[in-house]
Amino acid sequence: MSTPLGETVEFSGHSYSLEGDRRTVFIALTVISLVGTVLFFLIRKPDSENILGEDESSDDQDVEVNEPAQNNMTKAVDAFKKSLKLCVTKEMLLLSITTAYTGLELTFFSGVYGTCIGAVNTFGTEEKSLIGLSGIFIGIGEILGGSLFGLLSKNNRFGRNPVVLLGILVHFVAFYLIFLNMPADAPIAPLEGTDSSAYIKPSKEVAIFCSLLLGLGDSCFNTQLLSILGFLYSEDSAPAFAVFKFVQSICAAVAFFYSNYLLLHWQLLLMVIFGFFGTVSFFTVEWEAAAVVARGSDYRSI
Repeated sequence: MSTPLGETVEFSGHSYSLEGDRRTVFIALTVISLVGTVLFFLIRKPDSENILGEDESSDDQDVEVNEPAQNNMTKAVDAFKKSLKLCVTKEMLLLSITTAYTGLELTFFSGVYGTCIGAVNTFGTEEKSLIGLSGIFIGIGEILGGSLFGLLSKNNRFGRNPVVLLGILVHFVAFYLIFLNMPADAPIAPLEGTDSSAYIKPSKEVAIFCSLLLGLGDSCFNTQLLSILGFLYSEDSAPAFAVFKFVQSICAAVAFFYSNYLLLHWQLLLMVIFGFFGTVSFFTVEWEAAAVVARGSDYRSI
């Protein structure tokens, strides 16, 4: 909700970000982050007797019984070691390809695509204001996907694969339309913008529609990745999500680096390659997890 609301309220009708607007955004984000941090510290700790489950192994019980005696540094080191162990498991290595793709496309729709829209001089005087509108429709796509797949998760007989398949198809359509609609030098255009032509005459409507598709596809991947991580690593959720965010953030940073040098079609090609193999790897993990559940086995490692 924050993406479309923030873009609408703060940047509606603006072609450029004024100094006062930037100051307002930074102050608002600082206050919100502080409030969120305070609320996080107010979360109650679970009772130690409720943490121990009857089906946990004796090793896990020994660790958790002695947990109150451990200091915070020891807990942090243990969590780090668990994260390193999870990194080399088969299922996490496979899911890391999918996670890497989410990092690349996160950078693209949050930073690169808006820059491309703002650099196209063919859009006329509205080119800069279209950046904010693009952010609004990305947020709408995220909301639609999150709410839709949240409802569908209650009746999940087909598993997670159809949602991920929908996500990659939506993204491939978006990438193809962007390839046709945007000049190749748009990501690296100078401040004055670019007058280069694309394969079709650049269309504002197509550009904004692609923003919607990018947000919708991203919600497909993120909702299902979080779901499968929570299912596979219910007992080690913190290290698993730490690995997920680490891989995603590293790939997002790499994408921000090469986005200043690569033409648009090369960036799209990279995402298509990672998206294809990331989808295949996700399918593999989901199929094997479903087979384990069907056998009634205790899922530890695929």
